[in-house]
Amino acid sequence: MRHGDKIKNLSRTKSHRDALLANLGNQLIVNKRITTTLAKAKALRTYVEPLITKTRKGESQEQIMHQHRVVFSYLKDKHAVKELFTVVAPKVAGRPGGYTRIIKLGRRIGDNAEIAMIELVDFNDVYNKTAATTETGKRTRRGRTKKIAASNTEAITKATEVVSETTTPTVDETIIQAPVEGETNIEKSTEE
Repeated sequence: MRHGDKIKNLSRTKSHRDALLANLGNQLIVNKRITTTLAKAKALRTYVEPLITKTRKGESQEQIMHQHRVVFSYLKDKHAVKELFTVVAPKVAGRPGGYTRIIKLGRRIGDNAEIAMIELVDFNDVYNKTAATTETGKRTRRGRTKKIAASNTEAITKATEVVSETTTPTVDETIIQAPVEGETNIEKSTEE
């Protein structure tokens, strides 16, 4: 019986599973996004997130070097460790956990296995455009309504300035278009 056994074995021995997760972790750190099965992605998340957390700790040089050695003992690839500490660590410094995102992609045609994409959250430009515009810090309900009201009044004043600055186009600036089928020509309608 497997009561209380929470380790996802992935139908592999301990050494095979460690090698698999180390390779997937290396590829995730280097490429920032990989596609694999859903079960492997979930196992990889529990494997790689503590390693990313280890990059944030350490005040002295000895502690930082110790963290390098600990992460290297898991990943066994010095290029991935260097990438993790130099590129990934500064981006995730302000995040209190949850460094990866799993997105389900459907099922594989060959064996009907569930496929998922696992990616590092801070390296996705599509989702981070909105996160970059928001301010950091504590927001309150009152402060938010004042900011929205202030931005609305600024937008209205800018819009009125733009409208007042626009002038009527000259003959050189007008665009002459051919009439579309079913529409009458403007000149004909003005003559009638």
